[in-house]
Amino acid sequence: MKIKVLVVDDSALIRSIMKEIINSQPDMETVGTAPDPLTAREMIKALDPDVLTLDVEMPKMDGLDFLDKLMRLRPMPVVMISSLTEGGSDVTLRALELGAVDFVTKPKLDIGRGMQEYSQDITDKIRAAARAKIKQAPAANAPQPRGVAPLPPLSNRVATTEKVIILGASTGGTEAIKTFLTALPPDCPGILITQHMPEAFTKSFAHRLDSVCRISVKEAEHGERVLPGHAYVAPGHSHMLLTRSGANYIVELNREPPVNRHRPSVDVLFHSAARAAGVNAIGVILTGMGKDGAAGMLEMKQAGAYNFAQDEATCVVFGMPKEAIALGAADEIVPLQEMGRRVMTHLAFLGKRAIRV
Repeated sequence: MKIKVLVVDDSALIRSIMKEIINSQPDMETVGTAPDPLTAREMIKALDPDVLTLDVEMPKMDGLDFLDKLMRLRPMPVVMISSLTEGGSDVTLRALELGAVDFVTKPKLDIGRGMQEYSQDITDKIRAAARAKIKQAPAANAPQPRGVAPLPPLSNRVATTEKVIILGASTGGTEAIKTFLTALPPDCPGILITQHMPEAFTKSFAHRLDSVCRISVKEAEHGERVLPGHAYVAPGHSHMLLTRSGANYIVELNREPPVNRHRPSVDVLFHSAARAAGVNAIGVILTGMGKDGAAGMLEMKQAGAYNFAQDEATCVVFGMPKEAIALGAADEIVPLQEMGRRVMTHLAFLGKRAIRV
């Protein structure tokens, strides 16, 4: 059974290119194209597509308004088509908050050739979206669901300063990371985060997290010290590594070739944490497509780290955690809503044990 895709974009060129890319794959087909959301609404009813690709900037109805209504009335997997700009990144991140599974960025120049070069990325994300768990958004006037309860401070210097949390995610990760970080107390250990994301998006992503978390969140800079109560998001143009300078953890960035087709790569971060932190590292792998991070998390465990993987039921795409679990790299498999509490409970236990010793 082929994946049925409906392409919604006001550009006839993009609709044509997307149709060509999708129809070139043996496991998917374009069942229709629409130039605006109002046309798309009728085509969804008639064609019952499995996946929708949706342009952010649309005539007749804004792409976000359409997505908001769609996820409340007829939730389905949506891949956003976004521009590679700072303004585009804010809108796209809002789309992910509203329930879009993932996004693909339009090239700035020579769109026709650029979109062809992105064909593997586009088709991979459509496949992942077709398998993704989609939840119905609450009605506009419905009471907001309660978030994860904030966790109390650790009040333990050993757990706060000696430990470091190393986190990787991909598809569905922007919202999963937010859920995890907003639960953490302001004195938690330093956190390094690799989320698969283009460079125009990571600064906006870090800024949005910083505005809702009790910890400080920023886009990582080369050579900066990793501090407790701070989280550092790998910039989209570079791999991020954890290194040491004496007693301090330090961020290192480089532009080496992609690993597992990604830069930044979760495996690169996890491998570096195994070497630099060993038993003092705590690994967390969240929802994501593919296997990036699995081998690195196994090395972390072999170096003495304690690792957590998100469970299948709460993953948007159970790819990266599944691969890590299959390798035996995860010590605990935890629902997303419980992840912050379980990590902090583990840290508190380590702190008490260190004091007794």
